Amino acid sequence: MTKMDPNKMMAQLGQMQAQMEKAQEELEKETVEASAGGGMVTVKATGALQVTEIKISPEAIDPDDPDLLADMVLAAVNEALRSAQSLAQSKLGGMSGLGDLGSLGLPGM
Repeated sequence: MTKMDPNKMMAQLGQMQAQMEKAQEELEKETVEASAGGGMVTVKATGALQVTEIKISPEAIDPDDPDLLADMVLAAVNEALRSAQSLAQSKLGGMSGLGDLGSLGLPGM
């Protein structure tokens, strides 16, 4: 059985935490955009899953069919959040989860 060096493990944990914090800061600055209704509704979100902008074209506003506008906004927001989450996973995916425990010399679960 291999003996673990607690100092080395703590240093690796500190490095991982610094990398995670840097990646999270970068995600807050990156944006994704999604649209619905043929571009009549556009939504921008950050990689930190924060919706920052919603644009609605005047032709999307039909007083006789408010449900259609609501559906387009909902679809665009959900797509923007999916894209932002995908961006976050691509940046943070390798740094989180149980897979990293192996790189610290910890036994797998």
